[in-house]
Amino acid sequence: MFVLADCNNFFASCERVFRPDLQGKPVIVLSNNDGCAVARSNEAKALGIKMGDPFFKIRDIVNKHKVAVFSGNMSLYGDMSQRVRWVLEEFAPSIEVYSIDEAFLDLRGMQNIDFDAYAKTISKQCYKMTSIPVSVGIAPTKTLAKIASKLCKQYPKLQGGCYMHRPQDIEKVLRKYPIEDVWGIGRRTCAKLKLLGVSTAYQFSLLAEEKVRNLFGITGVRTWQELQGVPCIAFEDGFEAKQSICVSRSFSSEIYNLKELQEQIANFSASMAEKLRKQGSATSEMVVFAYTNRFKDSTPQLHANALVSFTTPTCDVLSIVTKAVEATKELFKSGYGYKKAGVIATKIEAQKHVMHSLFEDSYTTQRKQKITVALDCINQTYGKGTVKLAVQGSGHIKASNDNQSPHYTTRWSDLPTVKVK
Repeated sequence: MFVLADCNNFFASCERVFRPDLQGKPVIVLSNNDGCAVARSNEAKALGIKMGDPFFKIRDIVNKHKVAVFSGNMSLYGDMSQRVRWVLEEFAPSIEVYSIDEAFLDLRGMQNIDFDAYAKTISKQCYKMTSIPVSVGIAPTKTLAKIASKLCKQYPKLQGGCYMHRPQDIEKVLRKYPIEDVWGIGRRTCAKLKLLGVSTAYQFSLLAEEKVRNLFGITGVRTWQELQGVPCIAFEDGFEAKQSICVSRSFSSEIYNLKELQEQIANFSASMAEKLRKQGSATSEMVVFAYTNRFKDSTPQLHANALVSFTTPTCDVLSIVTKAVEATKELFKSGYGYKKAGVIATKIEAQKHVMHSLFEDSYTTQRKQKITVALDCINQTYGKGTVKLAVQGSGHIKASNDNQSPHYTTRWSDLPTVKVK
């Protein structure tokens, strides 16, 4: 059996943990630069606010119904996600982190268990330890487990846990389950299926295997088999390193100054280097880019990028930031207002597999590595951004976050205080 634990309205739920006065009230979380809604509480959904709705279009609804609005706080969300994972790890020998708010558990080999009660117990324990509501689905395959977890959100009587295993129950659910909501069915696949008259998961499961293979390849066959209760999507135990890492941001207002743009790029590249180190990787190639505002036709437009290569793959913050800042100087053109910029690490490999050159300056390399280790140690102890490179300036990214909540769990200055009268 497989488990899919899915945190309900995760970003909004994280905000409610430290704002209990918002329980039962509409809450939304906005994307980068407060552009659009990326998380909504059930109350906000009931008001007609849809995922991805631009904030300026829903402002009237927000004001009329006094919707609580928050700018994205990824530090808080990432920390709360880790806390949920710690709870989940207690219930299974293996865990696969699928996203910031979802994780699979492998229960294969576990016997003599009331899985329905087990699912509800997992959900209750997650809420007890983190105050995050979690929908837990258990089923013979990962695809069916995702469907079971969604049933928990639709039917409160399930008490956060659903065990779906009997063929007649699976068929009953699949008959009503929209094909577009099935894990692994993308827009193009869905469009082809609609042309065939397939609108539900059950209708898809009735197709001949050969037809599914010819139309959608082996990936489609795996989804088709999973819906029939045959597990064929591998369980990735542990953590899988990313093969590319992008850190980018749209700015609250255009940047016309080279030094200011370099400061932003320095912060992006420092963050990218940190992500590389966390997954034990190094990069030998990096792309630095900066774009003007494509929505302002009246202003000069420019999409600039520069490719940076490293002789020896690295995750060292000094090397990466220095190269990124130099590349920014090359791509920068005066007179253009840059609205978005970022860095992308490619050609990523494990640090333990990096081949060093015989002509490499080992003393300088080791010195940079020691500095990076020291920076990481200080920032992990005293909070992110406590110590940074001078070129990073204030360390703040130029973005609209007027509605951002405090960093309750990751910054000492934002630690909640309790007054007892």
